[in-house]
Amino acid sequence: MSTESYLLQKPNKESKVYQSITPESANWNHLSFEAREMSLGDVWEHNTEENELVIVLLSGNFKVDSTKGSWETINGRTNVFNGVAHTLYLPRYTKFNLEATSENLDIAYGWCKSPVDFPAKFVTPEDTPVVIFGGDNATRQFNDLVPPGFGCHSLVCREVYTPSGNWSSYPAHKHDERILDNEGNVLEPIQEETYFYKFEKEKPGAYAIQQVYTQDRSLDEMAKARHNDVMMIPKGFHPVVAAHGFNCYYLNFLAGSDQCLANTTDPDHEWIYGSWKSQDERLPIVTAEMNKRNN
Repeated sequence: MSTESYLLQKPNKESKVYQSITPESANWNHLSFEAREMSLGDVWEHNTEENELVIVLLSGNFKVDSTKGSWETINGRTNVFNGVAHTLYLPRYTKFNLEATSENLDIAYGWCKSPVDFPAKFVTPEDTPVVIFGGDNATRQFNDLVPPGFGCHSLVCREVYTPSGNWSSYPAHKHDERILDNEGNVLEPIQEETYFYKFEKEKPGAYAIQQVYTQDRSLDEMAKARHNDVMMIPKGFHPVVAAHGFNCYYLNFLAGSDQCLANTTDPDHEWIYGSWKSQDERLPIVTAEMNKRNN
């Protein structure tokens, strides 16, 4: 099976907007995603129009002036392995200027249409929930940047750290058909998702393997994801494994029918939840304490 997939998008090294996913390019309905590099003093002017938008600070610092408020970071991480993200949520019809206040700035942002208004919200590393999830060599770290109940229409955003050799998004799960229980609670939503990968730059051979498959295997793709690659998940189960020797970071954006993280596990994997004996002591890989050293 080839490790090159039509679902994997490589970065554009000739553009400051080095990743760009739209519903048109991904052949789906809701989610857009971009990653952008900026230099000191560069300004990005934008209007969210009909969309809600979430900006994630990957490295550096910025300040934002907008029609909904002003915010500035002072302890942004030097890279994603040196602290926790700052997160800025902006509702629809927000005009803003984002200025790079560090020599180099790296940001990622996702957006989708929203029929309703929510307050703008700025979340610091200290206020970001951090969860150690899973067990044995499927233990990983979640930083819940925009979790369910955040106060937005559809977007969900999470950054995930997977230690060398560990499995992630595992046991495999999916969110491609809307299923409700008898009381109307969502058991599974319909959501599109992006996986935006980063690895430690001093280890240029780093990669992860991601599979995307449906139960009937009408979709069964395998890809080798490297630094700054994006994997698009239109449907199906989508487990990840980090190559031995390389800690793996990925940033997830989701959008669709519901603002939640409900999902359905691959029935062949259900037994794994009960098999874990302990959690990986290498976690957490990052903490908000690291940001304090970046002032």
